[in-house]
Amino acid sequence: MKILTRYVQGLLLAVSIVLSHIAMAADAPSAPHLHDDWQQLLIRNVQPINQGHSSAVDYRAMLQDRSILKGYLNQLSLITQTTFDGWDTTQQLAFLINAYNAWTVEFILTTYPDIDSIKALGSFFRSPWDKSFIPLLGETRSLNDIEHKLIRGSGRYNDPRIHFAVNCASIGCPALREEAYTGAKLEQQLAAQTERFVADTRRNYFKDGTLYLSSIFKWYDEDFTMGFNNSHSVAAFLLLYIDVLELTPAQQSALTQQEMQIEFLDYDWALNDNQ
Repeated sequence: MKILTRYVQGLLLAVSIVLSHIAMAADAPSAPHLHDDWQQLLIRNVQPINQGHSSAVDYRAMLQDRSILKGYLNQLSLITQTTFDGWDTTQQLAFLINAYNAWTVEFILTTYPDIDSIKALGSFFRSPWDKSFIPLLGETRSLNDIEHKLIRGSGRYNDPRIHFAVNCASIGCPALREEAYTGAKLEQQLAAQTERFVADTRRNYFKDGTLYLSSIFKWYDEDFTMGFNNSHSVAAFLLLYIDVLELTPAQQSALTQQEMQIEFLDYDWALNDNQ
């Protein structure tokens, strides 16, 4: 009798868990509308600067809208791995980029305005990007988990342009886009983000025979060797954007022949706020 009772209790528990997961999935908005709240937050609180090449975040206004942000993050946490796997890769990648960016903003808000760099949220033993505090796809993850495991490490996407979409809340980073990423618009959005960053003459420019580049191209060199649009090096990737780089034919030739000196600029980790 005791065995039967335990069996029934176990069965009821299993049913309860399944029903709970079904209820959570039912509460989550569908993929096309999942990022609507994030879209509104970005429209209201992010402004283009530096002739459109960068953006500044109004974190004070974000603090006032924090309940909306938290509601959005809660909606992201309701998405199950099964639901995620059922999306196409553009929806998946848009989800992960938005999650990274939105959680980064929330991370800043935990101490704002008493913060001048995201690096202040780390410690002597652990960088801020290694802190596990993000409930996503059934696990508690860090920002590095999202970028390096779910995006870069999954083998599903292999698109170096993600480095111009994820935002680390710093001036040296590519702009936090003033709209949410969506599966339907992802190709257009990644193309625009890449062009606005590559064209930024404060972070990528040619001077006295040397091409000076953002350190992003050094840190993630391997991502630019995987054949995006048949480019297998940083130089080859940049040649896809010769118009926005404004290189002369001679400079283009030197870059093509790998005869151009390339140096990487220091990264500015100051907070990307609007103060």
